[in-house]
Amino acid sequence: YSEHCVDKLYISKLEDGTRIQEVALPPGSVVGYSGRYEDSFIYFKFMSFINPGVIYFMDLSHTQEEFNAKVFKETPIKGFESSDYETKQIFFESKDKAKIPMFITHKKGITLDGNNPTLMYGYGGFNISLSPSYSVSRMIFIKNMGGVYCHVNLRGGGEYGKEWHTSGNMAKKQNVFNDFIAAAETVIEMKYTSPKKIAIEGGSNGGLLVAACANQRPDLFSAVICHVGVLDMYRFHLFTIGHAWMTEFGNPGVAEDWAWLRDYSPLHTIPQTGDYPSSLLLTGDHDDRVVPLHSLKFIATLQTSRPSNPNPILIRIDTKSGHGAGKPTTKRLKETADVFGFIARQLGAAWVVQQ
Repeated sequence: YSEHCVDKLYISKLEDGTRIQEVALPPGSVVGYSGRYEDSFIYFKFMSFINPGVIYFMDLSHTQEEFNAKVFKETPIKGFESSDYETKQIFFESKDKAKIPMFITHKKGITLDGNNPTLMYGYGGFNISLSPSYSVSRMIFIKNMGGVYCHVNLRGGGEYGKEWHTSGNMAKKQNVFNDFIAAAETVIEMKYTSPKKIAIEGGSNGGLLVAACANQRPDLFSAVICHVGVLDMYRFHLFTIGHAWMTEFGNPGVAEDWAWLRDYSPLHTIPQTGDYPSSLLLTGDHDDRVVPLHSLKFIATLQTSRPSNPNPILIRIDTKSGHGAGKPTTKRLKETADVFGFIARQLGAAWVVQQ
């Protein structure tokens, strides 16, 4: 079961479903399971933000009151000990007082002085749930750049069912942006970081998220990483599969729907005054899901409106590349290096040499 965005593993009686016990696990995800009806044992794989993967074995043949999971196989990483890091889950209030969950991962013992480089990630749409998972690149950011990683479970996703989804789509899409903005304000209030040390990242619908938040609160973020974002909410439905997203965003051809779309459409709501955060847009020249015109029109408008912006406004266009799935390892490595190089430069995150 998924409870508050983390997986829970329970043992129940086969005869009547009576729950016997919960298997003790830290915050994370059960990403694999193996067990047949005739077996008296099971295997399952667990993963978290600080654990790349552990396969557990559990013997169910005895009649003791408590069953214990034993480590069967781990995924070791040279120079990395998960016990040196920690993940906390907190719940904060959004603008409308809704409680929103967020995971915060960092090295144990960091100083809460508002000066930690922080990367925030979110999606918030299409009934998609974000579960805890291990990322090599993000762990390098934490381990070698002294970073804090914030994983925000926004409305619009599927973490709490249909109501959670519908409270963040169509006319209520602004709730998603309010949630993400409130998340940033929360980690600042908790002294993890400050606006000059925050980078936000999202892709596709998450690209829409970070671009809209940058437009609405440019003072709150230092760097924006927008992967293949949906940025033109007036014409998104006219290209390739975009028409299918009208059930999530609305129909720009309907006056009632356009009334809410125009209020947050990133291309149409770029602030006309003030400094804009350092921004890196990424797209693929063969992306047939979110066509490149979204990123190209947005970067052109952004650069034209701010010829003297003190912060860099860049776009990375990958050739012979699409929306992301199936991208070769070499391309992924180059892109990841560019993204985290950009983040480090804008946040002033120095590379920490591990002893």
